[in-house]
Amino acid sequence: MTGSYRLGELAERVGGQVVGDADVVIAGVGALPSAMPGQLTHLSNPAYRQALPRTKASAVILHGRDLALCPTNAIVVADPYFAFATASRLWERPPRLGAGIHASAWIDASAVIDPTARIGPGVAIGSETTVAGDVAIHANAVVGDRCRLDEGVRIMANATLYDDVKVGAHSVVHANAVLGADGFGFARSSDGALAPIAQLGGVTLGRDVSIGAATTVDRGAIEDTLIEDGVKIDNQVQIGHNCRIGAHSVICGCVGIVGSTEIGRGCVLAGMVGVGGDRPIRICDGVTVSGCTHVSQSITEPGTYSGGVLHNAATAWKRNALRFQNLDELARRAAKLDRRVTELEKSGQ
Repeated sequence: MTGSYRLGELAERVGGQVVGDADVVIAGVGALPSAMPGQLTHLSNPAYRQALPRTKASAVILHGRDLALCPTNAIVVADPYFAFATASRLWERPPRLGAGIHASAWIDASAVIDPTARIGPGVAIGSETTVAGDVAIHANAVVGDRCRLDEGVRIMANATLYDDVKVGAHSVVHANAVLGADGFGFARSSDGALAPIAQLGGVTLGRDVSIGAATTVDRGAIEDTLIEDGVKIDNQVQIGHNCRIGAHSVICGCVGIVGSTEIGRGCVLAGMVGVGGDRPIRICDGVTVSGCTHVSQSITEPGTYSGGVLHNAATAWKRNALRFQNLDELARRAAKLDRRVTELEKSGQ
């Protein structure tokens, strides 16, 4: 949906209150520093507050505490970021497919395709697969055998769904993602050779899940790898076999998660987090893990967790890196000195 809207209409849609001219016409959105007349913008992060007095936007979505700095019309809400996300979808222009099945698509005779589904050029759909109403499968995507795509699912160009993948209603799988490739499971024989362990499960996505471009979700060894309702996964993420990602969690770009990991509901794994240790890891509900952290053991208490080493000038970093090698020895020496000081204090010396 695109077009122009009165500011009052937008306020109703996002549950906010207009301060200023409710009849001003909004025809699009823009970033706070660069938005132009006729556009709607927002202030969600205090780091951008200094740009507010200079904005040229026709209206700003903001919190009441920032209203005094606003030089133009405003929509006052409790959560500006969520409100702006809601409003922005009015101008979304998702890729569209023509109605019906493109002549170049290949569909197995046993597949069941709802007449309202849209199947793009070069698409391949395997046997015993079910495609529900209003599904869109874009160019050159591959959907394997025994898959199920529920209502409103979008499969973007060149995505690949192996056999036995189920995608819940209104979920999206972005370009070049791969769902259901074999999990990385091998057993080493007595002579050192690696024998593959059969990966007999599938992948199940809940409702309203987003799988980012070039992300991979491995099939389960026996039971399905499970991504619950509302999970949002960024680009270039690797999720190993038999993982379970709890509802409404967020997995940011370049995260790697080893097989059999369980992540709770409402968690956030920031960019380049790695999850893996000597045994399966469980992360409880409500955990946030900051970028580049390695989670090597289970987390049982909600909260924010961080790891890694902050950046520094290269010369200082190299000096400190060399000293890291001696930390264990320094810790033992410090403990020895501490014991000696305690002994001296007790003896009154």
